[in-house]
Amino acid sequence: MGKRYFCDYCDRSFQDNLHNRKKHLNGFQHLRTKKVWYDLFRDAAAILQEEQSKKTCRKFLQTGQCDFGPNCRFSHMTEEDLEKLKRQVQEEKRAKEQQHEGRVNPPGTIEDWLEKRAKRLGTAKADSTLPEEQSVFQYPPGWPPVQDLPPSLRAPPPGGWNVPPNLQWG
Repeated sequence: MGKRYFCDYCDRSFQDNLHNRKKHLNGFQHLRTKKVWYDLFRDAAAILQEEQSKKTCRKFLQTGQCDFGPNCRFSHMTEEDLEKLKRQVQEEKRAKEQQHEGRVNPPGTIEDWLEKRAKRLGTAKADSTLPEEQSVFQYPPGWPPVQDLPPSLRAPPPGGWNVPPNLQWG
C-alpha cells in the first residue's frame, strides 16, 4: 500500500508522495485549518484589534449561525463579548506593568516556590514533637511487623550500614 502521510491540522491521511503532499500543503482547506490552529494561541490584544477592524456579520446577528463559521470575514462577536475582551486586555496590561515595576512576582516563579517551601519546612519542624530520627521514616500502615520484613524493606540503622574496608565495587 505504501507510505501514508497524516496531516495533524486537517486530521486526514493520504498516500505520501511529492505531488500529493505539495497539493495538500498548498490547498485552501489545509491553510485555513492551520490558521485556525495557530489562532488558538494568539493573545487577547491581537484578537481585539482584529475583531474591532471587522464589520459585524448580519447573518450571525439575525440567526445566531453563519454558514462560514470561523472562516467568515465578518465579526461574530457581540458588544458584550468585545467589552469582556477589552477588560481582559486591560487586566493583562496592568499585570504586565506591575510585573515590570517589581511590585508583584509573576505567579509560579521559583522564588515563590522556595519561599513557600521554607515556610512549610519551618512550620513542620516547629510542630514536630518527634525526634529527627523518627520523623525520617514512617512505617506504612498495614505492613507486617518490622521483624518479618525482608532486609531490603527495613529502615537503615541510625549510623548507616557497615561497609567493610576492603570492599571493591566493580
